Amino acid sequence: MPYGPFPLELLTTEQMARADRLTIESGVPGMALMEKAAAALARVTSQILQRTSGRRVLVLCGPGNNGGDGYVAARLLRGQRYKVRVASLVPPNQLRGDAARAAAGWVGEVIPAQDCDFTGVDLVIDALFGTGLARDLDPEAQALVKRLNQWRRETKQNVVSVDIPSGVDGTTGAIRGAAVEADATVTFFRVKTGHLLLPGRSRCGALTCAHIGIRSSALATIDVKTFVNMPALWQQELPLPQIEGHKYSRGHALVVSGGASFTGAARLSAAAALRAGAGLVTLASPTEALAVNASALTSVMVRPADGAKGLAAVLSDERKNAVAIGPGLGVSEESCRQVETALTPQAYRRAAVLDADALTSFADDPFRLWRATRAAPGPVVMTPHAGEFGRLFSECDSDRALRSKLDKARDAARVSGAVVLYKGPDTVVAAPDGRVSILPWATPWLATAGSGDVLTGIIAGLLAQRMDAFAAASCAAWMHARAAEIFGPGLIADDITATLPMVWRELQGKQLRYCPRSSSESCVA
Repeated sequence: MPYGPFPLELLTTEQMARADRLTIESGVPGMALMEKAAAALARVTSQILQRTSGRRVLVLCGPGNNGGDGYVAARLLRGQRYKVRVASLVPPNQLRGDAARAAAGWVGEVIPAQDCDFTGVDLVIDALFGTGLARDLDPEAQALVKRLNQWRRETKQNVVSVDIPSGVDGTTGAIRGAAVEADATVTFFRVKTGHLLLPGRSRCGALTCAHIGIRSSALATIDVKTFVNMPALWQQELPLPQIEGHKYSRGHALVVSGGASFTGAARLSAAAALRAGAGLVTLASPTEALAVNASALTSVMVRPADGAKGLAAVLSDERKNAVAIGPGLGVSEESCRQVETALTPQAYRRAAVLDADALTSFADDPFRLWRATRAAPGPVVMTPHAGEFGRLFSECDSDRALRSKLDKARDAARVSGAVVLYKGPDTVVAAPDGRVSILPWATPWLATAGSGDVLTGIIAGLLAQRMDAFAAASCAAWMHARAAEIFGPGLIADDITATLPMVWRELQGKQLRYCPRSSSESCVA
């Protein structure tokens, strides 16, 4: 989908628990929240059953409030004349609080979940464990989850998870021993980071975020810094041409090319920078590659620049206010010097995008790069994929304590003083001040040579137009993914750039006006 229908804010499980607690302390009964949550769950379940002509439902309940949601949903679905059975990991008399009250409202039989039979079932509701899960599932629960997943694969029937598929960590997206493979997930109030981070995202299926009466005012005390990457996040800063503008007012991006054998990557970046809106784009080319670059480019200007000294001469023109370096540059000490030249402090603002070889060249001494990024004359964006990230940010890439991709990117931005765009199907953009965005979707057709070079160019084009670096990186990731989605099968890197005008038309059209900063209830596949 081009525009995420979710509320903008993303919460950790701890933040969600706090919002829940603050709402209850303000006078809203916990049981009222549970009834509304179960109503949303029953509504989604009923829609699926109507579509598949199913009638028989099995509800798997866990030991906490997630199980309580399951009991209430079972009661509501039986009231709609569905044939409902309930199986529980623990006897109902061992439940406490709202979960016990919910179980008391179910008048049917409750069988042990370990003994439940999936034969003849049309749909299973997974209400075993929610986003509050803070440990690996025990062997008994893992066995049940694996049996459920096998049934789903063999029968092609649907599984609907409450809050998050059981076994997925609600904050990191990690799998805690085993995890349910859901066809749909119904979460509440706000989407959690674990819903969008892999591998958790691949287990959620169609995700619905339902409002159940938790007050949005609770967000003011939580200090939310993580967001869904969608136009509502950056649309106010999107640079659009003005009637009184001209090419120089739209910025001048410089893209640094490698040697004669590696010029294609830089040209992809240069063309994308133009499509992203930069008024002018110049390719700084080694003399040996000047002819091949000049013969392949028309809208992009080409200037000779041999090594760090030649690059410094080209950058002496203060109108060149954004530089992209790395694609096809080559891994060498000379590349390190060129990057340092691009980041040399100046009297005027100049933004920079570092990708590929501009990052790998510093793998043996990342602190050297960080000294340069912190001293740069303008904002710096780094765009590593997982391999480059691991080489450059080995400390941040540690897997201790199930640290998520989000945590790693946030740490990398803090130590480098740069905006870090950590590429992947769940692209994370992190700013040094702690802000983070997560791209909620991406097409697998983006896995093609040169697509990252195009992304570098889009960021450079937006930075040349003086867009905030965090907003520019988030916007570029979204535009990049949206262009690939529009083009679809057969995509190559050039097609992303060629499709950008369609993305711009969407962003300028009526759809943008309806991007919600919050929504009452919505679903995306």
